[in-house]
Amino acid sequence: MKNLLIGAHTSAQGGVHHALLEGKEIGATTIQLFTANQKTWHTKPIAEEEVARWEEALAQTGLQKIMSHDSYLINLGSPSAESRDKSLQAFKNELHRCHQLKLDYLNFHPGAALDSSAEECLKQIVESLTQMEDMAASGPTRLLIEATAGQGSSVGHKFEHLGYLIEHLHKKIPIGVCIDTCHIFAAGYDIRTKEGWDQTLKEFDRTVGLKHLYALHLNDSKNPLGSRKDRHAPIGEGEIGIEGFKAIMQNSHLKHLPMYLETPDGVELWKKEIALLKKLAE
Repeated sequence: MKNLLIGAHTSAQGGVHHALLEGKEIGATTIQLFTANQKTWHTKPIAEEEVARWEEALAQTGLQKIMSHDSYLINLGSPSAESRDKSLQAFKNELHRCHQLKLDYLNFHPGAALDSSAEECLKQIVESLTQMEDMAASGPTRLLIEATAGQGSSVGHKFEHLGYLIEHLHKKIPIGVCIDTCHIFAAGYDIRTKEGWDQTLKEFDRTVGLKHLYALHLNDSKNPLGSRKDRHAPIGEGEIGIEGFKAIMQNSHLKHLPMYLETPDGVELWKKEIALLKKLAE
């Protein structure tokens, strides 16, 4: 099972290369990271010497399919033009850093409607991302829309939302989808069994297209099916349960996708969960 790409969202504190080293420490074959402080609007490009340290650590660790997660502040679908412009600039800064590090993926939450409709929000997201056509084409990074739990006014919790975005963007920019298991379960997709996954993937293929699915966030859910609450639990200890994750690791389409843990408790838990997921794949 050496070709499995399983990792976690590791810490880039002290420099982005640290995220790679922590990934190696937990037995990961891939990682996700923040390329900058995700709680501030004011971020900078990565210094050349830090890019060199990154490239050295990447060669040393052999990790693949590295993914960045953008800032939680960004809302590309905001009804406010000022907020949207600010978000778009922050997103462009993030993509620039991804290109500096030659990352495979940039994962992002699509946006929140706030006081507008979901339809209007989705149109704004398409408009925002269409403005990035030239920049997106200038580097190796594919933008991945993260399926959401549907908290508040966020969009992306229905496969139809993801399908709309993919349909309107896939011919303009390199785009795809990242499914978060906790999120789609909280959004009402029952993935507790093999049969549940088969049905869910059938629905995803119908509305979005399986060819557009590039990655998975692996998280159990503290809250029940359809709760619309984004609360992660350790693998097998939440409402999804171990059978749901076994189904992923046995599924011919899913098991070859890069998988990133965002479960609570960090490094020590991830070591155990990576080993557990590899075992489930056997």
